[in-house]
Amino acid sequence: MASRGRTKIVVRFRTMHQRVVDELGRRIVGGAWAPGRALPVEDALATEIGVSRGALREAVKALVAKGMLEVRPRTGTRVLAPEHWNHLDRDVLRWQQAGDPAALLRDTGELRRIVEPEAARLAAERARPDDVRALSDALAAMEAAAARPGRGGYVEADIAFHRALLDASGNRLLGSLGRAVDIALEHSFHVSTQTPGAVEASLPAHRAIVDAVAAGDPAAASAAVLSIIEAAAQEIAESPGLPRGPA
Repeated sequence: MASRGRTKIVVRFRTMHQRVVDELGRRIVGGAWAPGRALPVEDALATEIGVSRGALREAVKALVAKGMLEVRPRTGTRVLAPEHWNHLDRDVLRWQQAGDPAALLRDTGELRRIVEPEAARLAAERARPDDVRALSDALAAMEAAAARPGRGGYVEADIAFHRALLDASGNRLLGSLGRAVDIALEHSFHVSTQTPGAVEASLPAHRAIVDAVAAGDPAAASAAVLSIIEAAAQEIAESPGLPRGPA
């Protein structure tokens, strides 16, 4: 969850490979090596991290696949500029959340404004009964969580709602996008819902989306989603959980 300082994320890795990928990825996002700069020589870096050269090479391959590193004969392994990174990759999103949470909040808000209103419009035109049921079930889970002390599970239910909305659009790419950015949505929702009154105000707006989709009203569905996104931006700006740089 975001705090007034840097977002603290605890991750438990099942394999050494995951740990090494995470170590290198965090360093790259954190600016340990500038774009275009070569990584330290293999032996030195492997010794520093405390792994074998084989484990380091496998981790480098994983980061090459994420667009963060480039391996060339004779010039070694170099860090690529952020515009080459796969910013929809779950690991990259997680590293950005830890390294620059405010920028991730901004990018998430802009992406939502571009995508979700049109997805809602499509959902109102194309949603099947199962899609409407999924939206209704997610809303019911949000309402139940909002009524519980501590509101445990609210953010997870909110994410499920927005995933269901993208799925209801009938566009498979939008559905995949929703599953790809759930870490970014989780980060955004954790911050916005810390603003007093945000959860209570959000529930009727989500109900309006369900009603508009069920009624086949594209304009109303799009407007309802946009109102949620605009409210979230204001809630994030006022949130006690808004990242404000190093403590």
